[in-house]
Amino acid sequence: MTLVTVLLVAAALIGIGVWGALSQQSFVMLMMGIEMMVNGAILAGGAFWAFTGGGAPKGQVLVIVAMAVMAVEMSIGFALVVAVYRARQVDMTEGVSSLRG
Repeated sequence: MTLVTVLLVAAALIGIGVWGALSQQSFVMLMMGIEMMVNGAILAGGAFWAFTGGGAPKGQVLVIVAMAVMAVEMSIGFALVVAVYRARQVDMTEGVSSLRG
């Protein structure tokens, strides 16, 4: 497996994530698209580390930290989605025009 192959897979993940985030109307699907884009970026970063850096574990630490930050970000995002759903009883992005209480 070469660097180009891994970067093509990462670009495909980012492309699918962009399409998923822009074409869906559900908040959950929107966030899944965003998560796929972040996973593609993490894969690209890990690939650059593996094929250029080699021995130092700095790239692995960066990937693990990025995955932890992504997990925290997604959990906060899903908590906001649940809060909006409980308040408005709506799961569509068009149904929430303003978040005023």
